[in-house]
Amino acid sequence: MKKTIHIILACAALAATGLAQSVNESDWGKTKDGTPVKLFTLKNDKGMAVEITNYGGRIVKIVVPDRDGKPGDVVLGFDSLAGYEGPDHSYFGAIIGRYGNRIADGEFSIDGKTYNLPKNDGGVNHIHGGPSGFDGRVWDAEASASPKGAVLKLNLVSPDGDQGYPGTLKVAVTYTLDNSNTLTVNYKATADKPTVCNLTNHSYFNLAGEGRGSVANHEVTINADKFTPVSKKYLIPTGGLKDVEGTPFDFRKPRQVGSRIEADDAQLQGARGYDHNWALNKDPKNPKAMTFAARVYEPVSGREMTVYTTEPGVQFYAGNFLKGVKGKGGKQYFFRYGMCFETQHYPDSPNNEDFPSTILRPGETYDTTTAFRFGAY
Repeated sequence: MKKTIHIILACAALAATGLAQSVNESDWGKTKDGTPVKLFTLKNDKGMAVEITNYGGRIVKIVVPDRDGKPGDVVLGFDSLAGYEGPDHSYFGAIIGRYGNRIADGEFSIDGKTYNLPKNDGGVNHIHGGPSGFDGRVWDAEASASPKGAVLKLNLVSPDGDQGYPGTLKVAVTYTLDNSNTLTVNYKATADKPTVCNLTNHSYFNLAGEGRGSVANHEVTINADKFTPVSKKYLIPTGGLKDVEGTPFDFRKPRQVGSRIEADDAQLQGARGYDHNWALNKDPKNPKAMTFAARVYEPVSGREMTVYTTEPGVQFYAGNFLKGVKGKGGKQYFFRYGMCFETQHYPDSPNNEDFPSTILRPGETYDTTTAFRFGAY
């Protein structure tokens, strides 16, 4: 299907306001099937820049200053489209859908009807929307800039039966970079049949700079009293929530990633480290409110990232399955060279009635927001 790229630049208007926020676009090659792909660069006047491609809606770069004002790229990825189409793409920077994380046995039911999905996770479970998920689609794009920020809006239509999911799903994902060095991601979706929807972004962060070693020294805080324990082999939630108190999963106060990741703990051993969903502390009277989710600090560079979200959970993944992927500038990304903070609903929610529901029905709008705020000290 032919893709249309709409570019609206308002640099002149911004100049009049004294703000330097801008969006630029460039050609970024063609996919293997010949579809043109674009690369968009969002900038603010604080020295921050974000590169995003409409192939998979992937964040390609996030450039932010360290404590000395020196800019550095803090997300893992590739220099060209070819890397993102390759077998070792590791979902770097991608929009994940229709369902981020795992669905047990590639199966779920809605209103008594069972739906079967591709089992692309070890041939046993479904993960990240299937082998042809949103991460590998070319999205329609519309870019603009205003005093409120540099904006890239991406649109995609997922047809009825796509990867086994019911209903036609219309998706809009909007990236906004503002002058507070905050990158905000808003996800909206509607469907014409009851379906499930759980969208997220799969960026791998290393605040020392991509390719600059392990994230073990990063200090992490997660605003959660509980997490979802998982089965040892396939990382599917076993049901219910477990208190983080007294476990290596207690990040309510800042802890170095590497301080307990090798602990004698069955949950850590099964996942080779952290690859779990934390149930965020939310206001029960307003569970969809934007709240603090996590904070990351890297002591050498002084960079800090704070995550806020309307979602009920965050999947903290410490790069346990990176195996020397050759990334930007030929640098290799080894074991734990990056970590993800995938704000989302819980894994396998369609098969757990006690988890917050991920069912989206006709007439409803899926609408979630996550913000990544960067600083240095």
